[in-house]
Amino acid sequence: MFPNEAEVEAALAALRRQRDALDRQIADHALYLELGRRLGAGSLPPPAPLPAAEPEAHPGEDIAAARRQGRALVAAALEILHEAGRPLHAGEILPGLTARGFDLPGHDPVAALNTRLWKRSGPGGPLRRLGDAVYAPSEEADPA
Repeated sequence: MFPNEAEVEAALAALRRQRDALDRQIADHALYLELGRRLGAGSLPPPAPLPAAEPEAHPGEDIAAARRQGRALVAAALEILHEAGRPLHAGEILPGLTARGFDLPGHDPVAALNTRLWKRSGPGGPLRRLGDAVYAPSEEADPA
């Protein structure tokens, strides 16, 4: 019916030996393949060249530029809040940013702005979130 414990242990040991032998063969073949590619010898065709890098479709894809733009956007939002002298909703901040040349892509620019401001409104951030999409500079939000 069922194998006893000794038979199962023996079968497991045999399978482990087979696995070890296969792992060694795989490693050997991978090494030979890599060496053949490096030396350019053998019957293997040379590897296909990598496709040329395409120019970026959108300048905003550059991470460093996007971070600079994000910092500039938050700085401009802070200026708008200081000029207003009161907390503002993201919908009230957006026209001021647009007038300063900022463009928030997407179907809902107010939601996109709210997300960006919310991310910068944490502890130690330049903004304080006072309610749903309502922000003030962090130093003005402290009543003390």
